[in-house]
Amino acid sequence: MRAVIYARVSTSDQSPEMQTVELREFVKQRRWDLALDIVDVGESGAKASRPGLDKLMAAARRRQVDVVVVYRFDRFARSLAFLMKSMEEFRALGIDFVSLHEAVDTSTANGRLVFAIFGAIAEFERELIRERVKSGIAAAKARGKHVGRPRRVVDAEAIRRLRREGQSWYQIEKDTGISARTAKRRAGDTGKTPTKTSAARC
Repeated sequence: MRAVIYARVSTSDQSPEMQTVELREFVKQRRWDLALDIVDVGESGAKASRPGLDKLMAAARRRQVDVVVVYRFDRFARSLAFLMKSMEEFRALGIDFVSLHEAVDTSTANGRLVFAIFGAIAEFERELIRERVKSGIAAAKARGKHVGRPRRVVDAEAIRRLRREGQSWYQIEKDTGISARTAKRRAGDTGKTPTKTSAARC
């Protein structure tokens, strides 16, 4: 088994050594080969793109590793939605995932069960947000407000929360019925609205 260990600290004055020492020892005990040792320093776990994490995902997509080992879930991702999205990608690539201090290992039946439960919770939360957006539109219509084009009534906070959880603009458009352009404008994102092709990679 080719393992990659991943550690992260939020500020440059913190040391990742405590994490990396335990992770290396775990890999050694499991008799896995340490293929990559990756650390992100001064990077927020809320960010879906980090130098070290990007390197890890690139190695995974090239099938250069068989298992990803992290210290805790929150060292890998703060967002449950992003965590589950990554786990689904690892699963599709045939890569296992170990969170050392939550004692979760997807190479075991118990570990796979835990992630199935997490996935159900994440989907439930997404459904609640979708319903909140739709209810806001229905309430606005009931009050006689115009919600058709060119202006739509949008729950901006709900849209921002979906983005923080790693949803692409295309997925938000698909789930809520609100165009990506409108959702992006009302959520206060001034960047270029992605196309469906590029959004799918967000």
